[in-house]
Amino acid sequence: MAARKAGNGHALGIDLSEPQRERARRDAAAEGIANIAFERGDAQVHPFDGPGFDVVISRGGVMFFADLVAAFEHLREAMAPGGRLAFVGPQPGDAGNAYARATAALTPYLREPSPAARGMGSLLAPERITDVLTAAGFRDIEISPVNADMGFGADARDATDFVFSMAPIRHTLRSVDADVLAGLRDQVRDALGEFETPLGVRIPGGVWVVTAGR
Repeated sequence: MAARKAGNGHALGIDLSEPQRERARRDAAAEGIANIAFERGDAQVHPFDGPGFDVVISRGGVMFFADLVAAFEHLREAMAPGGRLAFVGPQPGDAGNAYARATAALTPYLREPSPAARGMGSLLAPERITDVLTAAGFRDIEISPVNADMGFGADARDATDFVFSMAPIRHTLRSVDADVLAGLRDQVRDALGEFETPLGVRIPGGVWVVTAGR
């Protein structure tokens, strides 16, 4: 998508996953997109070459940086003067939202800090996002809410497998008895049935769209 928007420009994709990179290469080739390259690397420390990037884009990855400020500072240094940053990240949930309803059976087991606070949940609050980007040297920071359905799987059973595969959920339930765990899976699967559609399990949710300038 970025390469199409670039016109006469060029796009570079960075990912730690070799399978993801190979899939991206195949997709680009199949669609005849030539102004793009894919490199395996960690964006936190990757040695970006060239005069600097006009735009840096992430759709849901930056919250997993080990050192948020250092990583964003590294990206800023890879950008051209006047370059722009844009990324998408999750909004904090609340007890009454659709996902909370679908996973309500798990609530009694969420009694300890989740490792997501150091991962997916590390940039939930707008104040936190602003502090991190400001410390990394960005300016003109804007944070906008966007509501959209989230795809969780082909059907309720598939979506249940996805929910229970999440690292924070596995961490929370690691010592739960197998019979109890099976019962929890049944309850979550039944609740996810509410969100089954012809396009799969779609749960209403929200994200932040964050933009900033160098």
